[in-house]
Amino acid sequence: MIQDGGKTINRLIMKTFNYDRKSVKAGIVHFGVGNFHRAHQEYYTNLLLEDPTQRNWGICGAMILPQDERLFKALKSQDGQYTLTVCSPDGTAEPNQMGALVQLLWGMETPEAIIAKIASPEIRIITLTITEGGYNIDTDSVRADIADPSHPRTVFGYVAEGLRRRMAAGLPITILSCDNLQHNGDTARNAFCTFFDSQDKALYEWVKSNVTFPNSMVDRITPATLPSDIDRLNAANGTCDKAPVYTEDFIQWVIEDKFAAGRPAWEKVGAQFTDKIDSYENMKLSLLNASHMFIGFCGTLAGYRKVDDVIADKLFIDLIRTYMDVDMAGYVESPEGVDLGAYKDKLISRFGNVTISDQLARLCLDGYSKLLVYIIPNLSKILRDGADFKRFAFFIATYGLYLRRGVDDKGNAYEIVEPKISAAEMEVMTKGSWKEFLGTSMFAGVPVNDAFTEAVGNYAERITSEGILNVIASL
Repeated sequence: MIQDGGKTINRLIMKTFNYDRKSVKAGIVHFGVGNFHRAHQEYYTNLLLEDPTQRNWGICGAMILPQDERLFKALKSQDGQYTLTVCSPDGTAEPNQMGALVQLLWGMETPEAIIAKIASPEIRIITLTITEGGYNIDTDSVRADIADPSHPRTVFGYVAEGLRRRMAAGLPITILSCDNLQHNGDTARNAFCTFFDSQDKALYEWVKSNVTFPNSMVDRITPATLPSDIDRLNAANGTCDKAPVYTEDFIQWVIEDKFAAGRPAWEKVGAQFTDKIDSYENMKLSLLNASHMFIGFCGTLAGYRKVDDVIADKLFIDLIRTYMDVDMAGYVESPEGVDLGAYKDKLISRFGNVTISDQLARLCLDGYSKLLVYIIPNLSKILRDGADFKRFAFFIATYGLYLRRGVDDKGNAYEIVEPKISAAEMEVMTKGSWKEFLGTSMFAGVPVNDAFTEAVGNYAERITSEGILNVIASL
């Protein structure tokens, strides 16, 4: 429970869990204890732990970065508990007391404890929310872990050392990605196995037969929690939570049923297990996440800062719906039992949820990594097939101007956070010609042609001279 001065707070509207946390054992180690994880996987698991047969599936949070210190200490002071406020479009909200995070470890303090936990026979799954860019193994930190396994710095180094001990004990395990990536399990397998192959050939061979990497599709819009949100949530909920989270009322999790050492019965609390996940992944990434990119960069240039404010402008609804209905027609297959039209309608409703009022800055954060996943694959298909590319050309121009300007159409500055773009490429992307922009690594493998390059440049000129809202109206 969250307490104030040693006194239990009277939660008049709080939905509390009914299990004894002392009876729960951690069966999962999770890397990336951020807001989305605490609103999604923790939410499902918190519900599941009400079942006495599922008490071996608590979560141990592994936090390995220096910048994790504030959240680690906040959660540690609350014994891993926090509040999750679920917000509906009608303005109602329900705070939930969350208890599934039964252990917390921070690599800056106790790196050996994280490794030992991974190696423990009680742990049967490692889950990940390390962001789209977190699977990049071409970094100095990853190269350092390959060269020196004794002092891990990255998730790859920690997992490798833990799995070496599991290999010696003959303990298989599952690594489950919960990140927004097409075929996220395959992406995780490729990244981890490339790392293992470079660091330890014997481990690499063992992993091929003893570790599974299921694909999964995750979905729940969860804004960042700003300091003002902490005050607002605590005042509304009658709490003094140092690490509250708020999220929308929609939630979905579709998972390939490929687990090497058993799994929680998450299907009892609403998750879906399937052997056919591709259509779910493609639908969500191509419609929801790609639309988020349109909203993020276009809305920011137009002077907006919140998603619901963007969606209140009919121009943006028309833009997004035309992208969904026209540009993605033939490229998005409806999963069995899913009404694609109703799914699109629901997306627009979710984007306009004024109760969560999601931040455009969150959508734009690390845009390079997100575009590689959500936009570039479909752009490649559009150009390959000779289809109408005008909205894609407009969007690429918008992203380029977002990087180049730093100021919206109303004269207000915005912050650009792009940790995955090298200094050399940022120079080209912000100062080079549009042909040079389209020649950067983001577009490697994209069949860019002269007509598309010309269209990007023309849209950039029009947005600069006419304003982005007028150009959107013309689309």
